[in-house]
Amino acid sequence: MHVTTHATLPTTLPTTLPTTTPTATPTTTDPSAAPVVLLDLDGTLSESAPGITASVAAAYGSLGLPVPSAAALRSFVGPPLQDSLRAHGVPEDLVPAALAAYRAHYDAGALRETRAYPGVLDALRALRAAGCTLLVATSKPQVRADPVCAYLGIDALVDGVFGAPPDDVPSSKALVVAAALASVPGHGPAVMVGDRSHDVVGAHANGVPCLGVTWGYAEPGELAEADALVDETDDLPRAALELLARTPA
Repeated sequence: MHVTTHATLPTTLPTTLPTTTPTATPTTTDPSAAPVVLLDLDGTLSESAPGITASVAAAYGSLGLPVPSAAALRSFVGPPLQDSLRAHGVPEDLVPAALAAYRAHYDAGALRETRAYPGVLDALRALRAAGCTLLVATSKPQVRADPVCAYLGIDALVDGVFGAPPDDVPSSKALVVAAALASVPGHGPAVMVGDRSHDVVGAHANGVPCLGVTWGYAEPGELAEADALVDETDDLPRAALELLARTPA
């Protein structure tokens, strides 16, 4: 029976860690066990920019701050929101209010603007049929990742959804990836699939290679450190399985 689990990172854990991305020890794997495919959500499985960028713009407007350009707004898709707000001119003392304004706008209906990329659900089915354990590992807070995955039908095709703590709790992609891997002790080889540089960094911090997808929100050259690239959702299963086959157990 296929059981989907939804787990959160402990909210006390990130506050005890340094603000820089931790260097993690590669996970011990069992070559005879099921391989693991870790999947980013925004920009990899879901086309989520319209709802996210509109909510970010609303947050800036509510605080009387200049709204970033369209290109800058797109850069908010993927990384932890509080980091992007700070990087785009929100004073530290206004970050909590900006987060609250973003949440209010997003929760009021932005979810309905999210779509699964064409071919993504079929790709997940193919990876499951190949015997892979599938885990969503996203910087989106858990309380928003779960509804998105349910709305798009992703949750029925994966073995777990791992999101970040609330927006106002420091976190990193490396911590989310570590939590996802910890849920499958003794797993086989693993790969991360993502569209942004923080997916690559988070994967490598855990000793996991990253397959970069080019249909997401990366800037030109942003995925230069990815271990492989894939351009079409139809090719995702093949590319992931090829990278798994090259990954030492």
